Amino acid sequence: MYVGTLSFDLLLGDVHSLKEKRSLVRPIVAELQRKYAVSAAEVGHQDLHRRSEIGLALVSGDAGHITDVLDRCERLVAARPEVELLSVRRRLHGDDDD
Repeated sequence: MYVGTLSFDLLLGDVHSLKEKRSLVRPIVAELQRKYAVSAAEVGHQDLHRRSEIGLALVSGDAGHITDVLDRCERLVAARPEVELLSVRRRLHGDDDD
């Protein structure tokens, strides 16, 4: 069994309130969940209106499948014009990890 995770640190564009922030972040999270069947949520910077951290996870029996899905998720977020992708953290955990 393998577990893959991604964490996106995002800078949001022309956002002036937490309500506007939610209107940008929620559709990204929903699209990741719908298109790629991953678990995703806003996991950081909830109190800042121009920053967001989105985390996602995926479980599979095939490490190659996880790598492919994580690559697609990263491209989806990077292609969104309303956000700037500041950093991405990727981890792949396997049964043999301590």
